[in-house]
Amino acid sequence: MTQKIRNDINGILLADKGQEWTSFDIVNCVKHTFHPAKIGHCGTLDPMATGLLVLLLGKATKLQDALMGKSKVYEGALRLGLETDTEDATGTVTAQRSTETITEEALAQAVQSMVGEQMQVPPMVSAIKKNGKPLYELARQGITIQREPRRITVFTFELLSVNLPDATFRVHCSKGTYVRTLCADIGHKLGCGAIMTALRRTSCGDFNVANAYPIETIRSWSLDQLQNALLLPH
Repeated sequence: MTQKIRNDINGILLADKGQEWTSFDIVNCVKHTFHPAKIGHCGTLDPMATGLLVLLLGKATKLQDALMGKSKVYEGALRLGLETDTEDATGTVTAQRSTETITEEALAQAVQSMVGEQMQVPPMVSAIKKNGKPLYELARQGITIQREPRRITVFTFELLSVNLPDATFRVHCSKGTYVRTLCADIGHKLGCGAIMTALRRTSCGDFNVANAYPIETIRSWSLDQLQNALLLPH
């Protein structure tokens, strides 16, 4: 049996995830294209989300815990008047309500009320594991279980544009924050429901999506081109 060759690749690779890729797809693609000895990443993005995915290759995987703890910045969009079983636009609509009485000022107040430290209940459709099984697998079977609230911090939450019932926003939050749950909570505060309709991670700690590469570009590289694109761990 032929032993697989593992390349001595060490460093941090910034990938810009497209909507058609999952975080696992991107890790797998880099793994099978370049055969690093080790590979990991610093925080899964939902399938519908785009943006920065920090990949760690070789010795840089030792930084995973430290980098996972960094705060994140996202830009996204929400729609008032709807609720779904996933809290975003990919789910099945479970409620629909009028937004006629909702004003831009009321939305702005609800958004600002989310700033600060709080306890957040993770959604059922998430990668959090219960007895070794991801919650989203249980959700697909129609099973709902009680989830433990987690302490998160929303540092800033600003509206970028408002065209009711739609709005775009930018949020700076701690690790483990579910932005779609923030959107759903805003909808609850307003009494009309809300879902997240788009999400893009723009930064993770000091890393920015402006310096990231699309996976289509990454997989076209030679090994030397990959090495030249890597950021070296401090």
